Amino acid sequence: MATRDLHTPVMLERTIELLSPALQAEGAVLVDATLGMGGHAEAFLARFPGLVLVGLDRDTEALRLAGERLAPFGDRVHLVHAVYDTMRNALDSLGITGVQGILFDLGVSSLQLDRVDRGFSYSKDAPLDMRMDATSPLTAEIVLATYSESELRRIFYEYGEEKLAPRYASKIVQARELAPLTRSAQLVDIIVAATPAAVQRAGHPAKRVFQALRIEVNSELSVLARAIPAAVDALDLGGRMVVLAYQSLEDRIVKRVLQSRSSSTAPAGLPVELPEHRPELRLLVRGAELASEDEKSNNPRSAPVRLRAVEKVKVAA
Repeated sequence: MATRDLHTPVMLERTIELLSPALQAEGAVLVDATLGMGGHAEAFLARFPGLVLVGLDRDTEALRLAGERLAPFGDRVHLVHAVYDTMRNALDSLGITGVQGILFDLGVSSLQLDRVDRGFSYSKDAPLDMRMDATSPLTAEIVLATYSESELRRIFYEYGEEKLAPRYASKIVQARELAPLTRSAQLVDIIVAATPAAVQRAGHPAKRVFQALRIEVNSELSVLARAIPAAVDALDLGGRMVVLAYQSLEDRIVKRVLQSRSSSTAPAGLPVELPEHRPELRLLVRGAELASEDEKSNNPRSAPVRLRAVEKVKVAA
């Protein structure tokens, strides 16, 4: 199956519309910080013939597939094996100083969800891996085998917002004393058995635990908290950034940074705002934009998306 058949980019036309004003000049640089299988990247390169793309991804398989897909665009494409909080280092290694557009499409990719052996899905049995970067040492199996009950409880609370975190952590520790937990089906069985029937009717009980483990294994939230401010810093004056987030924890981090840097720093009551107090960013959408009902119907993975977009209107001193 062709790579483009495996992946439908979320909110593609809206993303192009928002970034387009910053990408018109010959040689404009767009950083796709979460390249995945290159769906967004391919569309941008086709739409803007003078565009240079820097594609970052921690997943080596995604980079390989995207490289095949984007090969027709030749030397306009630069792919880098990197986590997006190291964007500045990646740009420096390519000798790129100015960036006109940045795109983040956060969360687990279609490739990672659809490849059963990666262990991201609670609906299919697989090794408890969950690494976005197969070269990283930490796996979900290691987390479940070595974290204390209190540590497991914490990540289920913080990263899964799971109310039954104490019960699940306790049952996991009991189960691992009897046999190693190596398969996702084992974990699902433990969680289901520990979940009251009434709670199960509200949705699959393993969903939040799997989310929490994935975030822990890949340090997703701490990486994101570093990456968004660094991305704002990397933008040239007039540059634009779009962020697609799929769960509240991600969106909260993005919202906090973008709101802070799009607000005046002038003290309350100051009669005239001085230039140094003017905000760095201008918000391009009100709040977080959602996918249309048509898109949700055609691409179910767009259902939870929250889009935020900004323009750089002042370069920090």
